[in-house]
Amino acid sequence: MNACIKWLDNPEIFRVNQLDAHSDHSYYMDYADMGKTDNPLSQSLNGQWEFAFSKNAASRPGNFYEEGFDASDFDKIMVPGHIELAGYDKIRYINTMYPWEGKEYHRGAYSLDSTGAEEGMFSEASYNPVGSYLKHFDLKPTMLGKRIRICFEGVEEAMYLWINGQFVGYAEDSFTPSEFDLTPYIREKNNILAVQVHKMSTAAFLEDQDFFRFFGIFRNVTLKAVPDVHMEDVWFKPVLNPDNEHGSVAVSMRVSARKQVTVHAQFVLRDREGNVVAENSVPLQGLNGNLTGEIYTDVGAIHSWDNHHPYLYQATIALINAENGELLELVPYDIGFRRVEIIDKVIYLNGKRLVITGVNRHEWSPKTGRCIGMEEMHSDIACILKNNINSVRTCHYPDQIPWYFLCDEAGIYVMAECNLESHGSFQKLGAIEPSCNVPGSIPQWKEAVMDRARTSFETFKNHTSILFWSLGNESYAGDDIEAMNVYFKDKKDGRLVHYESSYYNRAYEDTISDIESRMYANPKDVAEYLSDKPKKPYILCEFMHDMGNSMGGLGDYMKLIDEFDLYQGGFIWDFIDQAILVKDPVTGKDVLRYGGDFEDRPADYEFSANGILFADRREKPAMQEVRYYYGLYR
Repeated sequence: MNACIKWLDNPEIFRVNQLDAHSDHSYYMDYADMGKTDNPLSQSLNGQWEFAFSKNAASRPGNFYEEGFDASDFDKIMVPGHIELAGYDKIRYINTMYPWEGKEYHRGAYSLDSTGAEEGMFSEASYNPVGSYLKHFDLKPTMLGKRIRICFEGVEEAMYLWINGQFVGYAEDSFTPSEFDLTPYIREKNNILAVQVHKMSTAAFLEDQDFFRFFGIFRNVTLKAVPDVHMEDVWFKPVLNPDNEHGSVAVSMRVSARKQVTVHAQFVLRDREGNVVAENSVPLQGLNGNLTGEIYTDVGAIHSWDNHHPYLYQATIALINAENGELLELVPYDIGFRRVEIIDKVIYLNGKRLVITGVNRHEWSPKTGRCIGMEEMHSDIACILKNNINSVRTCHYPDQIPWYFLCDEAGIYVMAECNLESHGSFQKLGAIEPSCNVPGSIPQWKEAVMDRARTSFETFKNHTSILFWSLGNESYAGDDIEAMNVYFKDKKDGRLVHYESSYYNRAYEDTISDIESRMYANPKDVAEYLSDKPKKPYILCEFMHDMGNSMGGLGDYMKLIDEFDLYQGGFIWDFIDQAILVKDPVTGKDVLRYGGDFEDRPADYEFSANGILFADRREKPAMQEVRYYYGLYR
């Protein structure tokens, strides 16, 4: 198969040759490797790459992926990172509009009778920047002889991949891992990886989030060596019994085997002190190297997990050669026992009414944008705990994988949002006008959003901290988003499903969200809803918009928690300002700059400054209000 530039224009083509999404588990060859900082089965490709910038697809270096291509005139760029922050293209901040508004007329393919397929919208655009990346590498010795895969944890917005002159695949979803098999083409030495990233594709209609519009390889790139017998996917399903003192755990496994071998899966569960509290073993069944297995174990007395006591157990699965006892692979994962349910229209966690004292959190650094590392994540966790915040909504895309593990450990409740916002397709100049809304009920857009739901679930399904799946943000409502809800419900994983925009289209309020979710309703509006035969528990997925001299009314919202059991709290908009640190040309000092400060048009200017933290993570005075009122409901 050859790469096709027309995929950029087609909403029905969003992944080509990508591996199926799977659990975010680590894996090792033996117990000794579990304790090593550097896993012998993985190799980071982060660092300096060769790079060329083009204004559009027509001017891109079309054959740059070929072996022998002369890249002597390419620049250097750091991966991960945003292309704009490396000095190319234009920095632009937009809230609700699409980037082309006021310059070009575009509507999503098939969204109006007159639009049709919209061929050439992005592939032939005079402005649709392209980044062409090259990386030369040798394989680590410990990875030789194994199947080799590559994982891109985040690439905005559409990427084509080649290795050693061979086309590998294509991907669009910017904020979930894209993984490809390199085994047929990989060499021991002198490999040439080529990635071409296009700033806009049909995915742009689905990724209209309130943020700076960047593109490029902005999260980690990692090679993974896969043993001959490998856990492709594992789903841990811990259950907290209604007595809140006992529990059980089921485990579903999918294993690939490149050789004929009889495999047993040995499951062990240990508490914090390392004591074995449960264990079981099961032979895996299957044909042609595709093996599956189910383990069920009654654990007995357990410690439950919540914000105050985030107790995690270490689960370990060892894949064993049943004929000689050889350890083939080892998979560890920390899991917790908790139960989320709605009783009489009230959300309960472990039998107690759940109160959300939450924030919406963008991933952000003033120096590197949405390209952040563990330092920023640890800082955010500490700030959240210090200020009595117990919940985070991942607005409006999946975060980096380590964030969910940190929330598991810290006891932070997560509303895990899919990478979906099509705000500009249904809200125009503040008015609700969904005539060209995508995905809506358009058949050609359904699989694109279903894929985003599947990828989000499959990647993050094992995280105890996730109490809610969120179908996305501000995309109106229709059959396609309704199908996303059906998908999550069919998984029967005990979590609740959230989607706010059913508020705009009441025809879907009973088929999209378990929760009545609103943005910026004032306390009187909330009380009126809850006093008039409400259907559902109520959460403000965004409230207390912290821009300028805001946050003074938080106490009025918090009083509702005592007045109405169905009011479960909310998520402040938002956690951290989006601003970029630049050197002022007049004073020479480092200063924070916001939307519109980069001669970007259209722009939503300082609307990017909504946080209870400044972009450099200094607390704003508003944080005192948060710490006090949220502290009353710890």
